[in-house]
Amino acid sequence: MKRIFLLQFLLLTFFVAFGQRAEELRKNLLAPSSSVMVAAHRGAHAIHPENSIGAIQESIRLGVDIAEIDVKVSKDGIPFLMHDRTMDRTTNGKGDPELLTWEELQRFSIVDKGKQTHLKIPSLEEALNAASGRILVDLDLKTERISDIVRIVKKTNTSDIVLFFDSDYATLSAVKNANKDFFIMPRVYSINEIDSVVTLFNPVIVHVDFDCYSRESAALIKGSPARIWINALGEPDKDFRKGKIESSLDKLLRYGADIIQTDEPELLLKILTKEGYK
Repeated sequence: MKRIFLLQFLLLTFFVAFGQRAEELRKNLLAPSSSVMVAAHRGAHAIHPENSIGAIQESIRLGVDIAEIDVKVSKDGIPFLMHDRTMDRTTNGKGDPELLTWEELQRFSIVDKGKQTHLKIPSLEEALNAASGRILVDLDLKTERISDIVRIVKKTNTSDIVLFFDSDYATLSAVKNANKDFFIMPRVYSINEIDSVVTLFNPVIVHVDFDCYSRESAALIKGSPARIWINALGEPDKDFRKGKIESSLDKLLRYGADIIQTDEPELLLKILTKEGYK
Protein backbone atom coordinates (compact mmCIF):
# COMPACT_ATOMS: atom_id res chain seq x y z
CA MET A 1 0.00 0.00 0.00
CA LYS A 2 2.85 2.38 0.86
CA ARG A 3 4.39 1.71 -2.57
CA ILE A 4 1.10 2.53 -4.29
CA PHE A 5 0.80 5.81 -2.41
CA LEU A 6 4.44 6.64 -3.18
CA LEU A 7 3.91 5.92 -6.87
CA GLN A 8 0.76 8.06 -6.91
CA PHE A 9 2.65 10.88 -5.19
CA LEU A 10 5.55 10.69 -7.66
CA LEU A 11 3.17 10.70 -10.63
CA LEU A 12 1.29 13.68 -9.24
CA THR A 13 4.56 15.54 -8.66
CA PHE A 14 5.67 14.69 -12.21
CA PHE A 15 2.52 16.05 -13.85
CA VAL A 16 2.37 19.17 -11.65
CA ALA A 17 6.01 19.98 -12.47
CA PHE A 18 5.39 19.73 -16.22
CA GLY A 19 2.19 21.73 -15.92
CA GLN A 20 4.09 24.47 -14.09
CA ARG A 21 6.76 24.48 -16.83
CA ALA A 22 4.15 25.07 -19.54
CA GLU A 23 2.43 27.77 -17.52
CA GLU A 24 5.77 29.48 -16.85
CA LEU A 25 6.61 29.50 -20.57
CA ARG A 26 3.16 30.78 -21.49
CA LYS A 27 3.39 33.63 -18.98
CA ASN A 28 6.83 34.56 -20.25
CA LEU A 29 5.54 34.54 -23.82
CA LEU A 30 2.58 36.81 -23.03
CA ALA A 31 4.34 39.12 -20.58
CA PRO A 32 7.73 39.87 -22.15
CA SER A 33 10.58 40.42 -19.74
CA SER A 34 14.32 40.83 -19.98
CA SER A 35 14.63 37.08 -20.56
CA VAL A 36 15.41 36.04 -24.14
CA MET A 37 13.56 32.93 -25.30
CA VAL A 38 15.28 30.25 -27.39
CA ALA A 39 13.61 28.37 -30.25
CA ALA A 40 15.19 25.17 -31.54
CA HIS A 41 14.96 25.13 -35.35
CA ARG A 42 13.29 21.84 -36.43
CA GLY A 43 13.85 20.71 -32.86
CA ALA A 44 17.25 20.12 -31.29
CA HIS A 45 18.63 18.14 -34.21
CA ALA A 46 22.35 17.82 -33.44
CA ILE A 47 21.86 14.20 -32.38
CA HIS A 48 18.30 13.39 -33.44
CA PRO A 49 16.81 13.87 -36.93
CA GLU A 50 15.17 17.22 -37.67
CA ASN A 51 11.39 17.27 -37.14
CA SER A 52 11.50 14.08 -35.10
CA ILE A 53 10.03 13.20 -31.72
CA GLY A 54 13.58 12.74 -30.45
CA ALA A 55 14.48 16.30 -31.50
CA ILE A 56 11.49 17.64 -29.55
CA GLN A 57 12.37 15.54 -26.48
CA GLU A 58 15.98 16.76 -26.67
CA SER A 59 14.73 20.36 -26.79
CA ILE A 60 12.79 19.69 -23.60
CA ARG A 61 15.80 18.09 -21.92
CA LEU A 62 18.00 21.09 -22.77
CA GLY A 63 15.48 23.56 -21.34
CA VAL A 64 14.63 25.18 -24.69
CA ASP A 65 11.57 27.46 -24.64
CA ILE A 66 10.15 26.70 -28.10
CA ALA A 67 10.51 23.77 -30.49
CA GLU A 68 9.99 24.82 -34.12
CA ILE A 69 8.58 22.08 -36.35
CA ASP A 70 7.30 21.97 -39.94
CA VAL A 71 3.84 20.60 -40.69
CA LYS A 72 2.30 19.10 -43.82
CA VAL A 73 -0.90 17.08 -44.32
CA SER A 74 -1.24 13.67 -45.97
CA LYS A 75 -3.66 12.92 -48.80
CA ASP A 76 -6.13 11.48 -46.28
CA GLY A 77 -5.90 14.35 -43.80
CA ILE A 78 -3.21 13.34 -41.28
CA PRO A 79 -0.84 16.19 -40.34
CA PHE A 80 2.80 15.11 -40.15
CA LEU A 81 6.25 16.65 -39.68
CA MET A 82 8.44 17.46 -42.69
CA HIS A 83 10.10 20.58 -44.06
CA ASP A 84 10.93 20.12 -47.73
CA ARG A 85 8.56 20.17 -50.69
CA THR A 86 9.62 16.60 -51.42
CA MET A 87 10.60 13.74 -49.12
CA ASP A 88 13.82 13.04 -51.03
CA ARG A 89 16.30 14.54 -48.54
CA THR A 90 14.80 13.44 -45.22
CA THR A 91 13.41 9.97 -46.05
CA ASN A 92 14.18 7.03 -48.30
CA GLY A 93 11.15 7.96 -50.41
CA LYS A 94 10.76 10.41 -53.26
CA GLY A 95 8.25 13.01 -54.43
CA ASP A 96 5.59 15.16 -52.81
CA PRO A 97 4.55 13.55 -49.50
CA GLU A 98 1.17 15.34 -49.46
CA LEU A 99 0.11 13.22 -52.45
CA LEU A 100 0.38 10.06 -50.32
CA THR A 101 -1.88 8.62 -47.64
CA TRP A 102 -0.68 8.26 -44.07
CA GLU A 103 -0.42 4.49 -44.50
CA GLU A 104 1.77 5.02 -47.59
CA LEU A 105 3.98 7.54 -45.77
CA GLN A 106 4.59 5.06 -42.96
CA ARG A 107 6.30 2.70 -45.40
CA PHE A 108 9.29 5.05 -45.53
CA SER A 109 12.05 5.65 -43.00
CA ILE A 110 13.67 8.89 -41.92
CA VAL A 111 17.10 9.69 -43.35
CA ASP A 112 19.30 11.77 -41.05
CA LYS A 113 22.52 13.39 -42.24
CA GLY A 114 22.55 11.05 -45.23
CA LYS A 115 21.98 7.85 -43.24
CA GLN A 116 18.79 5.83 -43.12
CA THR A 117 17.33 5.27 -39.64
CA HIS A 118 14.68 2.92 -38.27
CA LEU A 119 12.43 5.90 -37.49
CA LYS A 120 9.15 6.62 -39.26
CA ILE A 121 7.70 10.00 -40.22
CA PRO A 122 6.01 11.36 -37.06
CA SER A 123 2.47 12.67 -36.98
CA LEU A 124 1.64 16.09 -35.56
CA GLU A 125 -0.48 14.34 -32.94
CA GLU A 126 2.56 12.40 -31.69
CA ALA A 127 4.63 15.58 -31.63
CA LEU A 128 2.09 17.63 -29.69
CA ASN A 129 1.54 14.84 -27.17
CA ALA A 130 5.31 14.71 -26.62
CA ALA A 131 5.45 18.48 -26.14
CA SER A 132 2.29 18.94 -24.08
CA GLY A 133 2.99 20.63 -20.75
CA ARG A 134 6.72 20.66 -21.40
CA ILE A 135 7.58 23.18 -24.13
CA LEU A 136 6.01 25.69 -26.53
CA VAL A 137 5.71 24.57 -30.15
CA ASP A 138 6.03 26.75 -33.25
CA LEU A 139 4.14 25.19 -36.16
CA ASP A 140 5.71 26.33 -39.42
CA LEU A 141 2.77 25.75 -41.76
CA LYS A 142 3.94 24.04 -44.95
CA THR A 143 0.38 23.48 -46.19
CA GLU A 144 -2.86 25.35 -46.83
CA ARG A 145 -4.94 22.55 -45.27
CA ILE A 146 -5.41 24.32 -41.96
CA SER A 147 -8.57 22.56 -40.79
CA ASP A 148 -6.74 19.24 -40.36
CA ILE A 149 -4.04 20.90 -38.26
CA VAL A 150 -6.58 22.76 -36.13
CA ARG A 151 -8.41 19.48 -35.53
CA ILE A 152 -5.26 17.88 -34.07
CA VAL A 153 -4.45 20.91 -31.90
CA LYS A 154 -7.96 20.69 -30.45
CA LYS A 155 -7.80 16.91 -30.08
CA THR A 156 -4.53 17.08 -28.13
CA ASN A 157 -5.73 20.06 -26.09
CA THR A 158 -2.51 21.93 -26.83
CA SER A 159 -3.72 25.33 -27.97
CA ASP A 160 -2.00 26.78 -24.89
CA ILE A 161 1.46 25.80 -26.20
CA VAL A 162 1.05 26.14 -29.99
CA LEU A 163 2.16 29.06 -32.17
CA PHE A 164 0.99 29.22 -35.79
CA PHE A 165 3.64 30.67 -38.11
CA ASP A 166 3.39 31.65 -41.78
CA SER A 167 4.25 34.46 -44.15
CA ASP A 168 0.98 33.89 -46.03
CA TYR A 169 -1.64 36.11 -44.40
CA ALA A 170 -4.55 34.23 -45.97
CA THR A 171 -3.36 31.06 -44.24
CA LEU A 172 -3.02 32.86 -40.91
CA SER A 173 -6.48 34.37 -41.37
CA ALA A 174 -7.86 30.84 -41.71
CA VAL A 175 -6.16 29.94 -38.42
CA LYS A 176 -7.57 33.04 -36.73
CA ASN A 177 -11.05 32.29 -38.06
CA ALA A 178 -10.83 28.79 -36.59
CA ASN A 179 -10.16 30.20 -33.14
CA LYS A 180 -9.57 33.87 -32.36
CA ASP A 181 -7.54 32.90 -29.28
CA PHE A 182 -4.91 30.91 -31.18
CA PHE A 183 -1.38 32.31 -30.92
CA ILE A 184 -0.40 33.79 -34.29
CA MET A 185 3.11 34.64 -35.53
CA PRO A 186 3.20 36.42 -38.90
CA ARG A 187 6.40 37.12 -40.81
CA VAL A 188 7.02 40.66 -42.01
CA TYR A 189 9.37 41.67 -44.80
CA SER A 190 9.06 45.46 -44.51
CA ILE A 191 8.16 48.04 -41.91
CA ASN A 192 4.98 48.83 -43.85
CA GLU A 193 3.61 45.35 -43.12
CA ILE A 194 3.82 45.70 -39.34
CA ASP A 195 0.70 47.86 -38.90
CA SER A 196 -1.25 45.44 -41.10
CA VAL A 197 -0.31 42.29 -39.16
CA VAL A 198 -0.89 43.93 -35.80
CA THR A 199 -4.39 45.01 -36.87
CA LEU A 200 -5.26 41.72 -38.58
CA PHE A 201 -3.92 39.21 -36.09
CA ASN A 202 -3.10 40.84 -32.75
CA PRO A 203 -0.04 38.57 -32.78
CA VAL A 204 1.91 37.44 -29.72
CA ILE A 205 5.08 37.40 -31.85
CA VAL A 206 6.18 39.07 -35.07
CA HIS A 207 8.91 37.35 -37.08
CA VAL A 208 11.39 39.81 -38.61
CA ASP A 209 14.35 39.35 -40.93
CA PHE A 210 17.45 41.51 -40.75
CA ASP A 211 16.31 43.54 -43.77
CA CYS A 212 13.48 45.04 -41.72
CA TYR A 213 15.01 44.82 -38.25
CA SER A 214 15.49 48.41 -37.13
CA ARG A 215 14.83 50.68 -34.18
CA GLU A 216 11.67 51.95 -35.88
CA SER A 217 10.25 48.53 -36.77
CA ALA A 218 11.05 47.18 -33.30
CA ALA A 219 9.27 50.10 -31.64
CA LEU A 220 6.15 49.45 -33.75
CA ILE A 221 6.11 45.76 -32.80
CA LYS A 222 6.79 46.35 -29.11
CA GLY A 223 4.04 48.97 -29.06
CA SER A 224 1.44 46.34 -29.99
CA PRO A 225 2.76 44.67 -27.69
CA ALA A 226 4.33 41.55 -29.16
CA ARG A 227 7.62 39.77 -28.93
CA ILE A 228 10.17 40.04 -31.74
CA TRP A 229 11.45 36.80 -33.26
CA ILE A 230 14.71 36.77 -35.20
CA ASN A 231 16.81 33.96 -36.65
CA ALA A 232 20.39 33.12 -35.75
CA LEU A 233 20.35 30.57 -38.58
CA GLY A 234 23.36 30.98 -40.85
CA GLU A 235 26.01 33.56 -39.98
CA PRO A 236 25.09 34.29 -36.33
CA ASP A 237 25.10 30.57 -35.50
CA LYS A 238 28.43 30.17 -37.30
CA ASP A 239 29.86 33.05 -35.24
CA PHE A 240 28.63 31.46 -32.01
CA ARG A 241 30.44 28.25 -32.96
CA LYS A 242 33.63 30.25 -33.61
CA GLY A 243 33.36 32.01 -30.25
CA LYS A 244 32.44 35.39 -31.74
CA ILE A 245 29.78 35.86 -29.10
CA GLU A 246 29.68 39.63 -28.48
CA SER A 247 29.29 40.68 -32.12
CA SER A 248 26.74 37.97 -32.89
CA LEU A 249 24.60 38.76 -29.84
CA ASP A 250 24.72 42.46 -30.65
CA LYS A 251 23.48 41.80 -34.17
CA LEU A 252 20.57 39.74 -32.87
CA LEU A 253 19.53 41.79 -29.83
CA ARG A 254 20.46 45.39 -30.65
CA TYR A 255 16.85 46.48 -31.35
CA GLY A 256 15.10 44.40 -28.73
CA ALA A 257 14.47 41.00 -30.32
CA ASP A 258 13.61 38.64 -27.47
CA ILE A 259 13.14 35.29 -29.21
CA ILE A 260 16.04 33.75 -31.14
CA GLN A 261 15.65 30.73 -33.39
CA THR A 262 18.82 28.72 -33.72
CA ASP A 263 20.34 25.48 -34.98
CA GLU A 264 22.56 25.56 -31.87
CA PRO A 265 20.09 25.66 -28.97
CA GLU A 266 22.39 24.10 -26.36
CA LEU A 267 25.21 26.52 -27.16
CA LEU A 268 22.91 29.55 -27.30
CA LEU A 269 21.28 28.70 -23.96
CA LYS A 270 24.72 28.57 -22.34
CA ILE A 271 25.71 31.90 -23.91
CA LEU A 272 22.50 33.69 -22.94
CA THR A 273 22.73 32.37 -19.37
CA LYS A 274 26.35 33.47 -19.04
CA GLU A 275 25.58 36.92 -20.47
CA GLY A 276 22.59 37.43 -18.15
CA TYR A 277 19.77 37.11 -20.70
CA LYS A 278 18.26 33.95 -19.13
